[in-house]
Amino acid sequence: MDLSKEIKKLENIHLEKPQKVFTMYLNTDPSDPEQQAGEWKIHLKNGLNNFEQYLQDNDSDEKRNWWAAKENVEKFIHENEQNFAKSVVVFASGDESVWFAERFQMPVTTEFYWEETPVLDQLKTMHEKFPKTGIILTQKNEIKVINAELGNLKGTRLYELDLNTEDWKQHTGPHKAQPAMGSGGKSSKSDEYQERFEANRYRWYKSIAPKLDKLAKDNEWENIYIVGDKEEAEDLEDNMNKEITDKVNKNLLDHEEMSVINEVVNY
Repeated sequence: MDLSKEIKKLENIHLEKPQKVFTMYLNTDPSDPEQQAGEWKIHLKNGLNNFEQYLQDNDSDEKRNWWAAKENVEKFIHENEQNFAKSVVVFASGDESVWFAERFQMPVTTEFYWEETPVLDQLKTMHEKFPKTGIILTQKNEIKVINAELGNLKGTRLYELDLNTEDWKQHTGPHKAQPAMGSGGKSSKSDEYQERFEANRYRWYKSIAPKLDKLAKDNEWENIYIVGDKEEAEDLEDNMNKEITDKVNKNLLDHEEMSVINEVVNY
């Protein structure tokens, strides 16, 4: 989904009676203290019932359109509620000329509208806070790239440097641990690896930088974060053409992707 294009399409919608657009922002965040027992179901029921009562004395064609939109919304909720994250956003018309229904990893304030145009303020704010984003995690001869938008994980790539050929290869198998490099009692093999890495790091990162720049271009990243050892992150930034939004000096390469997104991107 290209949210920028979706927002532009929604901005151009203006219906006339008896057609209207139902807008729903529903907070389903299980970490919200007010959502511990699935209170979103009560908020949804109350919100829909309020419109039902409001439309009782209204134009019958408008009521039929509302019922049709409501039926599609309730069907979407029923089919997807087991996979809800932090929020659900829906725009729907009775004739189905307008239909946008997505689950997001970003919080919203629960709101309902039945108007001639979609109410887009919260969706635009979400997009501004978390546009298309690349998170590049470095750890010696391994680099993981996380592709994200609106708090959702869109994809992950892992590159490993073949120390024999000095070529970066996209790794598809299980993640392999680094050679031990702890302080005290280090093996000669670890010492050799460390010395070789420090001597060649800048050149090795320079060789993968074009791949990362291409990923940034292909995925239209508006924000790019580099996460890892301070010197490694700086070397990688020096060799990339794309502007880096921020660097985070933490070792998170082995962490689960969604936890990385939540820690690195403040929204």
